[in-house]
Amino acid sequence: MSEARFVIREHYARSHHFDFRLEKDGVYKSWAVPKGLPEKPSTKRLAVQVEDHDLEFGQFEGKISQGEYGAGSITVWDRGTYELKLWTADHLALTLHGSRVAGRFELVRFKHGGPRDWLLIKRPPA
Repeated sequence: MSEARFVIREHYARSHHFDFRLEKDGVYKSWAVPKGLPEKPSTKRLAVQVEDHDLEFGQFEGKISQGEYGAGSITVWDRGTYELKLWTADHLALTLHGSRVAGRFELVRFKHGGPRDWLLIKRPPA
């Protein structure tokens, strides 16, 4: 369908997690992934949706001061492009093309979680 940018940042804040950001509609749609992206097919990881971020913020690396939102250190862990297969209110299907992360993934609303909880699932190669 379309190809856009993604960025994954390692974020040492109150708790260590990864920021997973997908470019869409002029912003980065964003999720915090506590255990990082799954590496093996069919593995599921919790991904908590957070507010959208400006595209410029996706490239930021450095330290955010105490008292500020997201305080802690941030490094870009991977970046690249993604091919979008499906994007609905409850389901995303995409293929990532990064230097560290590549392959098919899905984000699916976690029906037994909170309103911002999704499952990030690694899919086997097509």
